[in-house]
Formats: sequence, C-alpha cells, structure tokens
Amino acid sequence: MDTLSQSVTEKLRDWVLQGILKPGERLEEIPLAEKLGVSRTPVRAALATLGSEALLEHQPKRGYTVRVYKRDEILGAYEVRAVLEGLACRKAAQKGLDDEALKKLQACLMAGDTILACGALRPEDHAPYQQVNVTIHETILDAAGNSWVSRFAMQAQATPFASDRIMLWDDYDIIYRSHGDHHRIIEALLDGDATRAESLMREHVYYAGVILTNNYERLSKSPQTAESLRSKITPLKGVILNEAHKAKSR
Repeated sequence: MDTLSQSVTEKLRDWVLQGILKPGERLEEIPLAEKLGVSRTPVRAALATLGSEALLEHQPKRGYTVRVYKRDEILGAYEVRAVLEGLACRKAAQKGLDDEALKKLQACLMAGDTILACGALRPEDHAPYQQVNVTIHETILDAAGNSWVSRFAMQAQATPFASDRIMLWDDYDIIYRSHGDHHRIIEALLDGDATRAESLMREHVYYAGVILTNNYERLSKSPQTAESLRSKITPLKGVILNEAHKAKSR
C-alpha cells in the first residue's frame, strides 16, 4: 500500500473507531474523496482494507457501510481487553520497566495531572488527554515483552467503541477516576507488584467498557456526528496531502 492510501486508511479507521462515522452509515467514494482532498483510488483501497478488517460491511450494489455492533459484542471486546492488558501489567511488573518506558509513563501522568488540574474538561484538552491514555496503554503492552499479548489486545481494540482511541469527554469525575487508575497501576508496576497491577488494569479497562457500552446507542445516533466529521476535515486534508508530497519526493 502506498503512503497516500495508507494515510487515507488510517484516517478512515480512526473515524470508525472513534464513532465519527456512525454504525450503519453508508460510505461513498466520491463524497469521501472530496472531503479528504484526494482521488477516488486511495479511498477505494481504504474501504476495501477496512472491509477486510470487518470494520465495514460490503453489500452488493450498495457499497460499504460502517458495521453495526451489538451491545454484547462491544462489552465482550472490553472483557478480552481487560484480561489481556491485565496480563500485560503482570508481565511488565515481573520484568520491570526500562528507563524509556518509565519516562514515557511518568510524562503521561504529569500531562494528565496538568490537564485535570483545572477541575473541568475543556474541549481543547480532549485530544491531548486521549493521547495520554493511548500512550499509557501502548507503553504497558510493549513493556510486557510478549508480542502475542500486544497483537491480541490490539485486535480487541479494533472493535469500534472498544478502542482506547475513543473516550467520553463529558464527565470530569469519570475521567478523574480513570487517571487515578493510571497512577495506581503505574505505582504497582514500579513496586513490582504483579498481582495488584494486573487486578487494577483489569478493573480499569472493564469499567471503561461499562461506561462506553452504556453510551453506545447514544453515541451511534448522536446528531453531532456529521458536525464532528466536518470539524476534522481541514486538518486531515493537510496531513494527507503532505504525506502524498513526501511520497512523490522519495
């Protein structure tokens, strides 16, 4: 896959995982290509790739639609994530964190503390905190030193609304509790307490799953979906066109 097609695929995958493209929504090549500022070719390739990943469903003569997941499927994915990421914590605690992983995790804790210090959830802090969350989980998976754990955990995250890329940013107390979990998990890792680290991570992921699953129907039918997509088009177009320029210059 060339750089441009890969960039389009990654952007569309993010939109599906984050619920920006809502379940059941029909995706057409021409409108997507116009919104992304690219030709139909990379969009067609991206849709085919996401179809093979089961994020989209292909219907003869109707094209692709975003796959609709049942509530139990999403909660089931979180249950698998909880077990696998709990295991990753156990392995990481037993193995010990190297300096690079420790620095990443400490930086994430500090960044999260700073964001939440104001006592409210500001819209401009949503993306930075989301990145903090993703980095913490990915760093711990890497620290486990078991590629199978990472591989299967990422597969579980490929279910829309079960990915660590999506986060409800409307309840300060929930986010505050979640970041408190991060502190406690990382403390257990530093103490080498494998049992506690595993237990804390399993509860952390499972609780997030309950919150997201309970809001799945509201998120999938949110009237703000189209507006959210429009708000992301300008920066994404620039990123994709920049990737295309880089590819041509190689």
